[in-house]
Amino acid sequence: MAKIIRGLQAKSKLPAAKPIKKAAAKPGPARAAKKPATRAANTKTSKPKTSKPKPWTAAEVYEAFSRFRNANPEPRGELEHLNPYTLLVAVVLSAQATDAGVNKATRALFAVADTPEKMLALGEDTVRDYIKTIGLYRNKAKNVIALSTKLIAEFGGEVPRSRAEIESLPGAGRKTANVVLNMAYGEHTMAVDTHVFRIGNRTGLAPGKNPLEVELALVKAIPSEFMLHAHHWLILHGRYICLARKPRCDVCIIRDLCRWPEKTA
Repeated sequence: MAKIIRGLQAKSKLPAAKPIKKAAAKPGPARAAKKPATRAANTKTSKPKTSKPKPWTAAEVYEAFSRFRNANPEPRGELEHLNPYTLLVAVVLSAQATDAGVNKATRALFAVADTPEKMLALGEDTVRDYIKTIGLYRNKAKNVIALSTKLIAEFGGEVPRSRAEIESLPGAGRKTANVVLNMAYGEHTMAVDTHVFRIGNRTGLAPGKNPLEVELALVKAIPSEFMLHAHHWLILHGRYICLARKPRCDVCIIRDLCRWPEKTA
């Protein structure tokens, strides 16, 4: 009996389960090894360095201004004025405004106030009404009254003849002083506005990072015989020929001397 039981027990035992073999993973595309991170500066495409234009020679500068003189022997500034005082006021009003816009407002103003005394008699409110078509007219009206007051109190009602004294007047800066000294008193100064600044840099005649650098470079480069009218020639050239967006290189009288690599003709 015991043998029978032992036999049944042996038969009832299940065979041991065979271990399940895991399917071998199929080889996939090999991953590229990660490259060490590089600095951002190394990933940027470096811009090609532009070579500086060849400086103008003294002979080329003389030739350029000879051409300007032959084309327009007696250039005129486009700000209308009656005397040094109205010129000063007009230049102060021309900041961030066009000459045409200033002239439109000052014709009537100067007809009734062409001296500091007459301007003070009008008063700030009335001056403001005359110039309200000009940008920043409120602040400019204050400056006109303030500079007129200072001219009477400190300079006998006359526009001074020194740069420092003109720059001390409300609303007047270096460019204003240069214009007044040149146009009213015949000084050999160089007023650098947006047109002159563009020409100095674009042509390579007087490169500079700011108006003062361009001014000093032009004064150094331009022969004395041209300096009385030089800033007018450059302003008019920039206003009507060497335009900011679409320069008219086809009618430019100094295009063969100009160093600008993007000339349109």
